[in-house]
Amino acid sequence: MQDRVLSMFGLAAKAGKVASGEFSVEKAVKSNKAYLVLVADDASDNTKKMFTNMCTFYKVPILFYADKEKLGRAIGKEMRASAVVLDKGFADSIIEKSGMNRD
Repeated sequence: MQDRVLSMFGLAAKAGKVASGEFSVEKAVKSNKAYLVLVADDASDNTKKMFTNMCTFYKVPILFYADKEKLGRAIGKEMRASAVVLDKGFADSIIEKSGMNRD
């Protein structure tokens, strides 16, 4: 079965609306360009805690999803522990497909 969340994430990447890697994600969140942060389920506890705290403070939805390999492959890159969606439409669609509750 095709993963609808990762498919939508891949589409967002093709549209140029995704940044990945810890530094890029942090920069996007702090500059209010982030609409959704994705963190791999197998990311380190420190990484998860850092992004959870940052997203809570800046009021950005955060989704723990898939593993580093799948997250990276969805956007045509190597393994990625974190990524950010820079478009409200794509972010809303990913949130909806994940079944995540939106605050």
